[in-house]
Amino acid sequence: MPKAVRYSEHGGIEVLQTAEVPRPAPGSGQVLVQVRAAGINPGEAKIRQGAFAERWPSTFPSGQGSDLAGIVAELGADVVEIEVGDEVIGFVETRSSQAEYVVVEAADLTPKPSGVSWEVAGGLFVVGTTAYAAVRAVCPREGETVVVSGAAGGVGSLAVQLAKLTGATVIGIASEANHAWLREHDVVPIAYGEGLEDRLRELDQVHAFIDTAGNGYVDLALRLGVYPGRIDTVADFAAAAQYQVKTEGNKDASSAEVLRDVAALVDKGLLDVPIAATYPLSEVQAAYRELEKGHTRGKIVLTV
Repeated sequence: MPKAVRYSEHGGIEVLQTAEVPRPAPGSGQVLVQVRAAGINPGEAKIRQGAFAERWPSTFPSGQGSDLAGIVAELGADVVEIEVGDEVIGFVETRSSQAEYVVVEAADLTPKPSGVSWEVAGGLFVVGTTAYAAVRAVCPREGETVVVSGAAGGVGSLAVQLAKLTGATVIGIASEANHAWLREHDVVPIAYGEGLEDRLRELDQVHAFIDTAGNGYVDLALRLGVYPGRIDTVADFAAAAQYQVKTEGNKDASSAEVLRDVAALVDKGLLDVPIAATYPLSEVQAAYRELEKGHTRGKIVLTV
């Protein structure tokens, strides 16, 4: 029987397991994908811990994951323009992508370009669409300066690159260990921690701010004089509610069309998706243990 990640109660990493499950069958408008890679994300850890239980309740035993890439194994009724054997990138909203086989809505799939590896493809949806929406929300323009916090993380590492494509000057807040990578991508690195505000004030002007880290960056952006409508946070929703700044992220760009466009940028060499580590599905606990350290550059991906 195929295997899938499951947990039967809210809790720490120890509640995660890989269990044998029946092979799912696609319904009308759906396809069955044999998964090759599936990304993991901080939000999944918080759901599993029960932090979002009121907003996103779990039904136990629960699956996990939304990002995926794989090969179409079976078609449901009324599916057109997709064939068995197609290589695809996609997403699910059923917390089920971390598995050997996953049922996916056909409308939530896009072809995997040949120049995109399985690991990158499998971890692209959440970070790619979140970064896309955040950059679009602050509308950077050529000649402007945009600051991104958490600039070497899964979302931040893509947001800095997408912002650069607009012609803006991009400042990336990150640990010194990631400064060389940022410079390689034509991003100006700045260290977080004591004195950060003074360092940022040395810039002529900050026109827009993307916060992927939380921890007071919305307040910092406002102190720097950034207009609230050009601040976007995907991490500090309390500050967003208090100051009326934007919170556009994955939910605002969750579509196969956006995923297709982001994948095309990767395929053309215009977007680098760093892979911090890969783990086999059976080592899902180790993958989340690495994720929860909070200091990885880029994505952690499960391979199947």
